[in-house]
Amino acid sequence: MIPYGRQDISPEDIDAVTEVLRSDWLTQGRAGPQFETAMAAYCGAKNAVTVANATAALHIACLALDLGPGDYLWTTPNTFVASANCALYCGANVDFVDIDPRTYNISVTALAEKLERAELQGRLPKVVVPVHFAGQSSEMKDIRALADRYGFRIIEDASHAVGGEYCSRKIGACEYGDIAIFSFHPVKIITTGEGGMALTNDLRLAERLAYLRTHGIVRRARWIDEDGTPRQNEERYGPWYYEQIELGLNYRMTDIQAALGNSQLARLDPFVARRRELAARYDKLLARLPVTCPWQHPDTNSAWHLYVLRLNRNDIKFSRRQVFDALRAAGIGVNVHYIPVHIQPYYRRLGFEIGMFPDAESYYEDAITLPLFARMTNQEQDTVVAALEKILA
Repeated sequence: MIPYGRQDISPEDIDAVTEVLRSDWLTQGRAGPQFETAMAAYCGAKNAVTVANATAALHIACLALDLGPGDYLWTTPNTFVASANCALYCGANVDFVDIDPRTYNISVTALAEKLERAELQGRLPKVVVPVHFAGQSSEMKDIRALADRYGFRIIEDASHAVGGEYCSRKIGACEYGDIAIFSFHPVKIITTGEGGMALTNDLRLAERLAYLRTHGIVRRARWIDEDGTPRQNEERYGPWYYEQIELGLNYRMTDIQAALGNSQLARLDPFVARRRELAARYDKLLARLPVTCPWQHPDTNSAWHLYVLRLNRNDIKFSRRQVFDALRAAGIGVNVHYIPVHIQPYYRRLGFEIGMFPDAESYYEDAITLPLFARMTNQEQDTVVAALEKILA
């Protein structure tokens, strides 16, 4: 079976993890800060905070922006459920904005129209979460302009987009968003096994993200009272001393994971380059088939976490399910990304209905994710395309 995604682990990755396993620190050692510093430098961001997974990063990002009961978070229905669930963890409300039928990202036009209506109703969102689907950035300049006008904060769910670019800058630079989120799941661009990261240029937000991932606890070399007076009681404020200043969580990344991430980061650019080469090759090989290849906005340079095509239903005699099953039977590990969040049973119980976001629903009905990973060979890709061509014929 040719999988839709696969991690790429090198001997250097194994050596990096082994070095940590032989050290005195398996967690909260040097590897985590090293990974944070290296990723922030790569992206051009001022701060990075590692966490256990991208869902944890989304959760503490919402907490850091003071999202809570009575507030609204808006995101796209074409995403994994974590992009919406993070609001519910905070007791806030969720709503969705339909997708752009070309990029499959959040539609700026639909967002602007919905914001105009929400302002009249007094129900503007506190946070908007654009999802950089498949590795292609959302139209962040336009979303930033809307944020400045309507006063919402922006969390970029860039879980798919490590190594991608927008307007010639690395995704994660946070030029247009308040916080950007990365995922290091094994099928993503680079992996830490499980893991995530939040990046921001706001030092206050970075500090809050850091203690929210660690039970809300802070440790300081020098303790100062609220009035600025140094605390002199050495018996109380010794090196062991810490304070819980907020209700946080245990969302830390281990040094084992961080060491793997730091090692993988050294190969991030070659990984992305190969994915782009494979995506361009898919475009060429699939051009003669009754499918629609993914369109790329000229301001973006995708990291190509996913290659999703759409079946031209009017030109083929098979359903998506029939094509999917036939490809799986041929040893091609295709997948579907994503079932729109608003039609999940849990969200239906919250009042969402089929038909609310027609572009996302239409996209879902004919989308198929083809295999794409850095170590994929041209021969494997030829096998995928030949199997699809045979089925559609």
